[in-house]
Amino acid sequence: MIIREIKREDNHKIKKIIQNSLESLNLDIEGTAYFDPQLNDLYYFYNSLTNAKYWIVEINNRVVGGIGIAPFNDKEEICELQKLYLTPETQGLGVAKKLMDTAITFANTYYKKCYLETTSDLTAACFLYEKFGFKLLNSPINGSEHTAMDTWYLKDLS
Repeated sequence: MIIREIKREDNHKIKKIIQNSLESLNLDIEGTAYFDPQLNDLYYFYNSLTNAKYWIVEINNRVVGGIGIAPFNDKEEICELQKLYLTPETQGLGVAKKLMDTAITFANTYYKKCYLETTSDLTAACFLYEKFGFKLLNSPINGSEHTAMDTWYLKDLS
């Protein structure tokens, strides 16, 4: 397994993984990452932001998932953990934990808090976030774009 920064040639592969995952959960709807305009060029999107990165995970030279960190609220030094998706065959193998380690280590360098939004139907993901110290919020933080999400978390990085 290799975790590395996204390359331009990864764009189509990771977009397909993200959209296939959302389709399998019936979340290919407005208000989810499925329709994010930056999904067409994640390489450019993350490289155009300050203190942001997107990592790809490869197994046997095949892209099987990724995760991102991007600024969310500069004034309060909050970043957002974004687009953690894996192919079905790699779920449950500890790959998400390694991606989370990579993203949180990076976030610790630049931010005081890390925010994320998800859906309560993704119980394994929610368990993972809580294991990493994310605390459940009652509502989204102002500026949230994914209106179809019903679960929000915040982690103190200090």
